[in-house]
Amino acid sequence: MTEETSSQFSLFKDCIARRVMAHPSMSSEADDSLDDFSAFLASEAWSTLPSSLKSATNETKSAVPDLENIPLDTLSGAFTDTLLSYEIAADEDEVMKFLRRALEEYIEEACAAPPVWVRTRAEECEICGRAVPLTYHHLIPRSTHTKVLKKGWHSENMINSVAWLCRSCHSTVHRAASNEDLARYFYTVELLLEREDIQKWQKYAAKQRFGVKWKASHHKDLPPDA
Repeated sequence: MTEETSSQFSLFKDCIARRVMAHPSMSSEADDSLDDFSAFLASEAWSTLPSSLKSATNETKSAVPDLENIPLDTLSGAFTDTLLSYEIAADEDEVMKFLRRALEEYIEEACAAPPVWVRTRAEECEICGRAVPLTYHHLIPRSTHTKVLKKGWHSENMINSVAWLCRSCHSTVHRAASNEDLARYFYTVELLLEREDIQKWQKYAAKQRFGVKWKASHHKDLPPDA
């Protein structure tokens, strides 16, 4: 893989987007603005990352350096200034925390093992609707099965129900609620899609072209320092 591995960049951009969406100062931004904003930030940070991180996969995870050993002092000034200008970070230390958390999520997703079932049972992600590689999400997380049956939340014939989600949507679902809340309240795709945060994510993710690296030249309204 090369530094231009587009699927890896797409994962990283989605991790940036989730962190941007979660910040109160960006909650009122239009979906298109959030899309371009997240893409710009991801592109600025991506150029400073080591190649071993950019090409991270389950097969190469042993070569991925620990975050503590990744120098981030060469981070683009535009990345830092943008987070400060939009009040997503109060100072440079918070900028570093933002980036490190996004990188933690990226490494986790990029290095995740492929699903046990090689052939998927759906052609499109059940949340974003994209025809991309899919994983299966246990709608009632396996760690909760004993409690679910003991409490009588669901019948045994529902216990192994799954939804077919792309890696980014799958990660978003698990970050939206605890396993217990997923099992008790959000045990179908329809119930997940009733959540405002999942609806917002769906609008963002549905527009993302899998395997295409965003170019900074695509953005028409970058911050002045970009």
